[in-house]
Amino acid sequence: MTPALPLALPTAPECAPVLRERGQREVFCGLTGIIWLHRKVQDAFFLVVGSRTCAHLLQSAAGVMVFAEPRFGTAIIEERDLAGMVDCNAELDRIVARLLDRRPDITLLFLVGSCPSEVIKLDLGRAAKRLSAAQNGARRILHYSGSGIETTFTEGEDACLAALVPELPATAPGAAPELMIVGTLPDVVEDQFQRLFAQLGIATVHALPARRADAMPPVGPNTRFLLAQPFLGETARALEDRGAVRLDALFPFGAEGTTDWLHAAARAFGVDEMHFRAVIAPGRERAKRAIAHCRERLVGKTLFFLPDSQLEIPLARFLTQELGMVPLEVGTPYLHRRHLAQELALLPRTTVISEGQDVERQLDRVRAARPDLTICGLGLANPLEAEGLTTKWAIELVFSPIHGFDQAGDLAELFARPLRRRDVLRV
Repeated sequence: MTPALPLALPTAPECAPVLRERGQREVFCGLTGIIWLHRKVQDAFFLVVGSRTCAHLLQSAAGVMVFAEPRFGTAIIEERDLAGMVDCNAELDRIVARLLDRRPDITLLFLVGSCPSEVIKLDLGRAAKRLSAAQNGARRILHYSGSGIETTFTEGEDACLAALVPELPATAPGAAPELMIVGTLPDVVEDQFQRLFAQLGIATVHALPARRADAMPPVGPNTRFLLAQPFLGETARALEDRGAVRLDALFPFGAEGTTDWLHAAARAFGVDEMHFRAVIAPGRERAKRAIAHCRERLVGKTLFFLPDSQLEIPLARFLTQELGMVPLEVGTPYLHRRHLAQELALLPRTTVISEGQDVERQLDRVRAARPDLTICGLGLANPLEAEGLTTKWAIELVFSPIHGFDQAGDLAELFARPLRRRDVLRV
């Protein structure tokens, strides 16, 4: 049997009011994105120009031993740098020269801004151009900001990829259309998607970022791209400025989201509808069976998303559409209405959508609603658990493979596990 495709999706959500809050936030800074970016681009290095606090954050988040030679590090800004007693640019040049001499395998170096470098107005853009010119084409040196003043959590990846886009080669004039998957995915998930696109007959499929700096994809008017992550607003804008066309779709979470995401590419590349259904049928069926194992535990349960990674809206859509959960409030740090139009349209009209955060007010709403499951950051989870609420660490949703058909069951299990733990521990 061929699977029934989802009904035609609305092209825009009803204009429900969005609760916009500006106040104290509880979220990681954009430096955290280095943890998955350095694993993806195998010959890149991320040098944070920051404080010892930045270094401790990355070391703790990555769980990497100091002798493991990870592809990231911190050029620590000392008190004398802050006091203006030394030339920060000369110090940075010295550190970069020593790093590149020690690590000849590095072909792409990112200088990553932090709160301290922003405070002392260190111009890393100019430094990157100066240092890159000195390499005579042997290496590229780029910069972006991961500062908590400017970015939150996953926006570090957005800033990194947006910095890459101007450096991408141009496609040949009049070249055949090509597909680009935009957003960092685990290699195993990327390979799964590549196999599906090959079976559909889409010949040329690139990934941004690529696994090596010298394999970054070309871009131009013949490029059609799918966002794999909902937090890549600046990257999408940069690609569109170079003529690429974004394919509008649900994000590939769960059976329905993955089907719609693949279907958008199939329509854009003229894939026969019956062939599309035949190709996706096995994966879609596996995903639906895997999800069904968690549905009994989750159906009818209420949930509350506190803003963290910008994954909140598509995940809430998945939990509502495929697991029968009831989202009371879905908070997100920033709301890209154009990219999330279809996702928003599939949420219940009673759901409160909030953008930004005033953490004390939001916690008051959590306590008043008493949801069955609250998805929040690490700093809020334990206090809420102490108050008798069941929580899920939002960060686990970023660090776990959750995209695509073969990960759909694992994604559902991430939400079922806290409720199962609660039931086991209940006296």
